Amino acid sequence: MTIEAVLFDFSGTLFRLEPDETWTTDLVSDAGEPFDAHRSAELLHHLTHPTQTLEFDAREQYAWDHRDLDPALHEQAYREVLRQSGVAGPQASRLYSRLVDPLAWTPYPDTGAVLKLLDSQRIPAAVVSNIPFDLRPAFVEHGWDRYVAAFALSFEIGSMKPDRAIFDWTFERLAVAPESVLMVGDSPENDGVATTFGCRFALVPAVPTGERRDALASALRAHGLG
Repeated sequence: MTIEAVLFDFSGTLFRLEPDETWTTDLVSDAGEPFDAHRSAELLHHLTHPTQTLEFDAREQYAWDHRDLDPALHEQAYREVLRQSGVAGPQASRLYSRLVDPLAWTPYPDTGAVLKLLDSQRIPAAVVSNIPFDLRPAFVEHGWDRYVAAFALSFEIGSMKPDRAIFDWTFERLAVAPESVLMVGDSPENDGVATTFGCRFALVPAVPTGERRDALASALRAHGLG
């Protein structure tokens, strides 16, 4: 069946959060000691990777598991991550603010090109993301919001991948059947689940943006687009 719409994940697919050394330069522990390179790297890993190795109690685990459905739960979960990492007070507030700032995210090199390509072919694109904040400003910043037909954001929809409801919302909004849809994402579990609904799926690696030049364009070409 001809592809009539393409759905994209956001984090690790179209954009990536790439913190640099400025995120931790001024951090000091409760004892007043500056964070060394190892401790800084460990903290950034906890902040930017969805799989956590920290220990949570039942309340914090609930917040972590549901963080992308409720901004308040997301902040609660990451405040706990920061607390366990030895960061609190104004330092924690500063780091958390950067974490949820859509303008702090870096686009992959071919993001704009693939969105423009689909628009030129009159194939609607949608962003389907597990996320607790409005990511639209990231697209507006680059002038790409005009190429996105729908933003299915978990905290707005009340459903998150791999649940089907967030996908069904998108299919309905775009007026397409799942069998005519290509899903592009970096998670076999959360994005690849679309194949169980009849969609095609293209996996892209969530590597740093400088290491992935044309994975999105290649994914479209592999499915006859571009």
